[in-house]
Amino acid sequence: MRIPRLVVVACAALTSALLATSAFAAGQDVTVVVKLGGIPWFNAMEKGTQKAGKELNVDAAMFGPTQPDPAQQVRAVEDLIAKKVKVIAVVPNDAKALEPVFERAKAAGIPVVTHESPDQQGNTWDLELTDAKSYGEVHMKKLAELMNGEGEYIVYVGGLTVPLHNAWADAAIAYQKEHFPKMQLVADRYGVAESVDESYKTAVDAMLAHPNLKGILTFGSQGPIGAGRAIKEKNKVGKVFLVGGFSPKQGKKLLEEGVIAEGYIWNPMEAGVAIVNVAKLLIDGKPITDGMEIPGMGKVSVDTEKRVIRANKIQAINKETVTELAALGL
Repeated sequence: MRIPRLVVVACAALTSALLATSAFAAGQDVTVVVKLGGIPWFNAMEKGTQKAGKELNVDAAMFGPTQPDPAQQVRAVEDLIAKKVKVIAVVPNDAKALEPVFERAKAAGIPVVTHESPDQQGNTWDLELTDAKSYGEVHMKKLAELMNGEGEYIVYVGGLTVPLHNAWADAAIAYQKEHFPKMQLVADRYGVAESVDESYKTAVDAMLAHPNLKGILTFGSQGPIGAGRAIKEKNKVGKVFLVGGFSPKQGKKLLEEGVIAEGYIWNPMEAGVAIVNVAKLLIDGKPITDGMEIPGMGKVSVDTEKRVIRANKIQAINKETVTELAALGL
């Protein structure tokens, strides 16, 4: 019997990234290429991937660069095509940059599964554990409540080329304009929320540039951590309100201190479980149909035209839920 393996690789540079991926076994069942290695969100996804791999006897691996660099993802996928893995899964940093290499995977007969990229071209299926419109709106509703429906705010996304983060931001801003016209977005969105350091620096700079800033809305798991540290350091707790999804274990203290007001996530462990289960269906040649049950997602809706498999698994992170969520390893 084959023993499932899961390898998490973090690389210091592109060259070492390629050396690392070259260690993957030829003909591996599924490799998941994530946005960034070593952060709590994708560490939790690793656990779900590992769990599903063991249950299904699927040889699974995960690769994550040390920077959210689209070029490293492209080179990793190229290497995996050469290794003839059976399924490639990607959480894209730049959907457009990946299109050509996804076409090469398709030409090689390798299905590509994406996550957090519902308008992706060149993939076989995309998995979504939330609805983009609802996810963006629920964050804005909370921020507006804290700001009493008026005042200046800014928005972070993980990257300006990350499709889903920008779809969430679009939905949130549109909801604000329609329902809270006295709120004002005072800057273009910042593509910093996959970096604690950049999120911190951006918050410090924004609070200096906009002395009346009342809110920071962030999409990207490191955004609330970096911005929260800036708010705390500058004694702005209760004056600048911070809302955004984060890894509960990482942000628990900031939330309990009132620095982070609230956030919403889906469980990345469940996303890892779902990715491997969909990969197994593809390996086995089994159909994916509307209303079917997929572990990690539950009952799903399937859009065959857009190639999206969707569930709605939004989970609030607040003072009532954070301890339980952190105990799960999230």
